[in-house]
Amino acid sequence: MGFFEFLVKRADDMLELGLAHAIVVGAAVIIATVLGVAIGVLTYRNERARDLALALTGSFLTIPSFALFILLLSPLGLGWRPVLLALVLYGLLPVVRNTITGLRGVDPAIIESAKGMGLNRRQRLMRIELPLAWPVIITGVRVATLVLLGIAAIGAIVNGPGYGELIFTGLARVGTPVAVNLVLCGAVGVMILAVLFDLIFYAVQRLTTSRGIR
Repeated sequence: MGFFEFLVKRADDMLELGLAHAIVVGAAVIIATVLGVAIGVLTYRNERARDLALALTGSFLTIPSFALFILLLSPLGLGWRPVLLALVLYGLLPVVRNTITGLRGVDPAIIESAKGMGLNRRQRLMRIELPLAWPVIITGVRVATLVLLGIAAIGAIVNGPGYGELIFTGLARVGTPVAVNLVLCGAVGVMILAVLFDLIFYAVQRLTTSRGIR
């Protein structure tokens, strides 16, 4: 059976697994974005705190995904929970780094002008600094999303949701006629989701970024 014929035959599975994959990645991205932006906002003014935040979130990426999923298996069990937590940890660095970079890249003259207008620190952050840093921040979120889409597939090792189920099933059947098709279906599914997520983030960035700083 050819790959495209196999893909059509497993279309229902592809849609179901794709939805599960997108949900767990989407949830992880939202949580990582909220935490990452908060960490960036709290640390970007202080060099020591900034370096500590980047070092800590960067250390998560040094842990092999297989090892992290297995480590989380004992406290969280099988299923989506260990996958979600692992993805949040892996997604923090791009968001924290870009939040800090974006906020530190705001022109000091603009901040001084805002001070002269009587805006307090919170008002400057919410009305001036974050909007100006937003294009850089959302780029970090986009990068994190693409990274997490690939890592989420490995979550099938702990019965996580998504296309990893097809990939691991194919690997378990190496030598059989369907092995390559199963792995290809999983890989193609992840690639399609990556394109869809990227298009969504492109649209969100266009809609949420003022025309003057695009």
